Amino acid sequence: MTTAINNKKVVLVVGAGDATGGAIAKRFAQEGFVACVTRRSADKLQPLVDAIQASGGEAHGFACDARKEEDVIALVDQIESQIGPIEAFVFNIGANVPCSILEETARKYFKIWEMACFSGFLNGREVAKRMATRQRGTILFTGATAGMRGAAGFAAFAGAKHGIRALAQSMARELGPMNIHVAHVVVDGAIDTDFIRDSFPEKYALKDQDGILNPEHIAENYWYLHSQPRDAWTFELDLRPWSERW
Repeated sequence: MTTAINNKKVVLVVGAGDATGGAIAKRFAQEGFVACVTRRSADKLQPLVDAIQASGGEAHGFACDARKEEDVIALVDQIESQIGPIEAFVFNIGANVPCSILEETARKYFKIWEMACFSGFLNGREVAKRMATRQRGTILFTGATAGMRGAAGFAAFAGAKHGIRALAQSMARELGPMNIHVAHVVVDGAIDTDFIRDSFPEKYALKDQDGILNPEHIAENYWYLHSQPRDAWTFELDLRPWSERW
């Protein structure tokens, strides 16, 4: 295990998509963090990296399969040794794929669990090892309504999201005494994304009424969690539009 060569503060966002993950990376970059962002395809990260750099920040994009242990270990080692210590880690992989339990296949169920739960364990473990040696850090997991209750037709997604919530709880209890803040964010509602715009136009039409979540507003809450004083840490924070039924 190598040691970082400088004292730059790094935020690692695994699952830095065009909406929530990208907005979180930008928000931390505004505060002077080096944004290290990952997706399975590095090409898709370039617009985000360019946007952060254009705003005066520093960003690096990495292609990484978050489900592969060797890739995750190599990623964390590269960032820590070549860029700086990971002070904040955000796990933001979704895998919200509906399917009737009567038609669900073992292969797809396992893949959804790998993406939305197992990869959270792999990445969280590797980052926690580094943070534990420094006795500081923030680990934030993006959850969903499915992590609180399983809806019809979403057995695989609900199982994975229940799992990531349990992982976050366990990690929070173990790592809190090491001065590592672990939190779970329940995002309950549609987010302003191209997917919602194209697939659910009636839902997207609520945007002008603040009826869907703004990624920048979600990101602000992630920064809030990271900034909390340790005498008043939040473990679970739920975010939803004012008009959302719950």
